Amino acid sequence: MDRMIEQEEALLVYFSHAACNVCKVLKPKVATMLEEHFPKVRMLYIDTVQQPEIPAQKGIFAVPTMIVYLAGREYFRWSRTVSVEQMRKEIQRPYQMMFA
Repeated sequence: MDRMIEQEEALLVYFSHAACNVCKVLKPKVATMLEEHFPKVRMLYIDTVQQPEIPAQKGIFAVPTMIVYLAGREYFRWSRTVSVEQMRKEIQRPYQMMFA
């Protein structure tokens, strides 16, 4: 995952697991938001049950958790309940600055 953070200009990492019902509803909405508004942001899914070492390294204690990395640096982190519209508004400005 660290290699992807370094290689990708913009990356959203989605931490979840199969038993999270909120995650199942939220993940496609986040993916759609990225496709429609931020096409240069790549989405990476990490299953916190199958790969527990990755969330442990990143300080992930709840699902869903989403982290946005821009130019290899963590810019945003949301956990549990988050509005997709809130995410879009927060990502908008740094995204435009990077890719406009």
